[in-house]
Amino acid sequence: MIGLPTSTRVWIVAGHTDMRKGFNGLSAMVQTALEANPFCGHVFVFRGRRGDMLKVLWFDGQGLLLLAKRLERGRFVWPQAVSGKVSLTPAQLSMLLEGIDWRMPTRTDQPVLAA
Repeated sequence: MIGLPTSTRVWIVAGHTDMRKGFNGLSAMVQTALEANPFCGHVFVFRGRRGDMLKVLWFDGQGLLLLAKRLERGRFVWPQAVSGKVSLTPAQLSMLLEGIDWRMPTRTDQPVLAA
């Protein structure tokens, strides 16, 4: 996980997002749907329709970073709201990225041996 400055807030964008969107599309979504500035230094997390893919948008002071993660098995735990945003702590973001239920920390799927 990238070390975030202590003043950084983490926002989950409720509902599902078209995962074909890139820097410009996700930045526009932050500005219009969330009425927030994508260049404020906060982290914005988006989830695809199937729930197995996330995109994270973060402005680090020099440029935008766009990180993507797809789970091979299991789903990312997401709030039930269909619009708006939910605030997370950096620790909850770490759990979310690991596929752990950040509301109640247990793994959503246990890895098995490949061979």
